[in-house]
Amino acid sequence: MGNYLNRDLSWVDFNARVLEEGLCPDLPPLERFRFLSIVSSNFDEFFMVRVAAMKRAFHAAISSGAPQAKPDPSGLSPAEQLKQVSEKVRSIMSRQYKCLETEVFPALAAGGLCLIRSNAYTPAQKDYLEMFFMEDVYPILTPLRIEDEGSLPSIDSFSLNCAFFLLPEIAAEDAESAIEGAAKDNAHIAMVQLPPVLNRIILLPDEGDGITRWALLDDLVLTWGERLFPGLRVCETMIFKVNRDADFSVDEKRDEDFIEAMEEVLVDRERSMAVRMVYSAGSERLRDELASRLYLEAQDLYEISGPLNLGGLLDLVNLKGGEKLRDKPWNIFPCGAFHEDEPIWDRISASDVMIHLPYESFDPVVRFFQDAAVDPNVISIKTALYRTSGNSSIIRALEQASLNGKHVTAVVELKARFDEERNISWANRLEKAGVIVVYGLSRLKVHAKITLVIRRENDRIKRYVHLSTGNYNDRTAKLYEDISLFTAREEIAYDAGLLFNMITGYSMIQPMRRLVIAPTALKRRLLELIDREIKRSGSGNPGRIMAKLNALADTDIIAALYRASQAGVRISLSVRGICTLIPGLAGLSENIRVTGIIDHYLEHSRIIYFANGGAEEIYLSSADWMPRNLERRIELMFPVQEESLRAELREILESYFRDNCQARLLDSEGNWTRLHPQNDEESFRVQARLLARAARSSAKERTVKQEFVVRRKTIN
Repeated sequence: MGNYLNRDLSWVDFNARVLEEGLCPDLPPLERFRFLSIVSSNFDEFFMVRVAAMKRAFHAAISSGAPQAKPDPSGLSPAEQLKQVSEKVRSIMSRQYKCLETEVFPALAAGGLCLIRSNAYTPAQKDYLEMFFMEDVYPILTPLRIEDEGSLPSIDSFSLNCAFFLLPEIAAEDAESAIEGAAKDNAHIAMVQLPPVLNRIILLPDEGDGITRWALLDDLVLTWGERLFPGLRVCETMIFKVNRDADFSVDEKRDEDFIEAMEEVLVDRERSMAVRMVYSAGSERLRDELASRLYLEAQDLYEISGPLNLGGLLDLVNLKGGEKLRDKPWNIFPCGAFHEDEPIWDRISASDVMIHLPYESFDPVVRFFQDAAVDPNVISIKTALYRTSGNSSIIRALEQASLNGKHVTAVVELKARFDEERNISWANRLEKAGVIVVYGLSRLKVHAKITLVIRRENDRIKRYVHLSTGNYNDRTAKLYEDISLFTAREEIAYDAGLLFNMITGYSMIQPMRRLVIAPTALKRRLLELIDREIKRSGSGNPGRIMAKLNALADTDIIAALYRASQAGVRISLSVRGICTLIPGLAGLSENIRVTGIIDHYLEHSRIIYFANGGAEEIYLSSADWMPRNLERRIELMFPVQEESLRAELREILESYFRDNCQARLLDSEGNWTRLHPQNDEESFRVQARLLARAARSSAKERTVKQEFVVRRKTIN
């Protein structure tokens, strides 16, 4: 292990912590189901990206004749990583599906949402589902034969598929002997993709007892799929999905047809190297045949005992009776700093404004774009969009702004993994509306979240800036914890202009006044800030660093934090996911404490604090402390300069280190342990505290507004 944990095993351990939430019997069953589904979705992406990269490194080492590939900072070779990843993932999936089958599904059934599997259909249910299959499912299905020689039909990484082992009816009088002795030219294998246009949740007729019964589309296709193969008998069936390599990039030299090149990448993903197959039990013959065609080994095959693609079943929450089986939705409060009867530009001009999502509403961000689109004094909008929702109010506002004659520039990151197709779609929409669309920079993802609005006021130009730790996505803004900052500070606005010039043109790297940009300056600046803390730390006044991040894996940053710890600097880190730093090592990191929060909302903001000898500095950032963020992406770190906002942010940051309900503590062995209140210690759940804080703030603002209205009426 040395001085670093393995990056990918740390990510697997994060999913083990997510699983712990699903295993918690105190949560309502649909909340438990949500956490179990997150584990499945996370692993799909993990295998498509990280495991694919490990497998390529492993095969490259073999091809080159090297005894083994270069180990990672933890000392593990790709072969060792693949082995340990496989072991850990299997353990997690085993616990995940045991919980699903023995606890969550029974709890849902007891609460009135009952899954009926094919082996439990009553005659009436079977009649109904058979008719439903023939009328609503059968016409859409496309059976695909699998030839004796050659590759499989196209299978993408997000589809569910049914496989069938078939024999002619005449050969099936004695099924067992027919299967075992079937001549190769008499046996057939076929597959059917479950069409994504069909809902996997099939409601059964109401039986008047208050129970909502539902069946799986998967089971219907397996049960009546033989109708697709007249003259043949279905002897064995299996549901499966394949994770393919998605860790390859577009040819960025093709500037003139970049969208076409990106579309080719999406097509190539459907035929790229298979990395993993997840399948249901029931047919070793089908498993082995598919694995052979996909060039997968035993280590790449994952059998499960329940439904695949759990994320596709989250519509359970919307079924009748589902509302009582989940947590009561948390309120999202309006941001009290903005008022409908006050121009947004006046409020931002008065002082910086901070919004803490999703405790406070995303509406002011949407309003920022919408008001800019219709304001006759706004002459230009520049924005960097990494991810946004499918039906985005912000995209519509940018279209409207361009149609209204404003000069609109949108930096669209087509390389945002797994959102490429959506980003291509709305990039085309923006271009049709006259927006200048720029597709990022060659070999660098634009991950910064920034918008610059230029407005003509009193015969001069004034610039307004929005900066954020999270994406311009109104859907995830209700689920992800992030922080936004609005400012009209001239130095930040000037830097924002330089940044856009750098991204869209051939501008040389310019020195920034306030913004810190990756990959040119951010890592260097972080190292300088850590070293400065070391220099300003003394025995009577030890330095202090606090940081809230999603991931920490950059070895240069970690080495600097180790030096700071050795110099007596007290370091508190809240890391949601990957953390390769090892705290508590004698003589190296005993002054570093690492915790992580997993709770109702996904922690996503990046907040960094330096005591700086009493002249405290607090930064927000789009970047995690990972090599990819600091060296291969356009990222932003920006200071919070308003004194009241700095105090608010420090209070928020410190509250993360007080959590003793949802926090896990990382020890020097690489183990995460859930914290609990000790002795007479007060229970402290940071997300609940932040929600209550937003409620108090909103109530206070309503009271102030009501008093203002009363005074105005009295004066009139």
